[in-house]
Amino acid sequence: MIYVLDTDHLSLLEWDSADSITLQMRLERIPQERIFTTVVNYEEQMRGWLERAARADTRERLLSAYSRLELHIKTFEGIPLLSFDTGAADIFEQLQRAKVRVGTMDLKIAAIALANEATVLTRNLAHFGKVPELLAEDWSGT
Repeated sequence: MIYVLDTDHLSLLEWDSADSITLQMRLERIPQERIFTTVVNYEEQMRGWLERAARADTRERLLSAYSRLELHIKTFEGIPLLSFDTGAADIFEQLQRAKVRVGTMDLKIAAIALANEATVLTRNLAHFGKVPELLAEDWSGT
């Protein structure tokens, strides 16, 4: 089994909190070669941090935005990405035709996970739980 870190679990890894520690402890029990994220998660987070930097209206906010962007890039350096390839695209289109009521980005992440027979690690079980046959778990401890 391989595991896909969703955006919210990736964000936890960048913060010091009880949920972050719980997640890190669980991840330490899994061989590192079985932990992934997706190119879609990378897109989601990069859009957010780039937007924050673009909207920074003070020196302090700009410095903070770029500092957080650097931390984000460093977090992703250590986690391999799963692609949105033809297999994932096929599953994504099937899920859309089936009218699975999940946001587009989450549906793409789910399609990648299904194409790779992976479990999604997320706090968003309500949305991912709507995707047929998708395995999703919350390892944050909340």
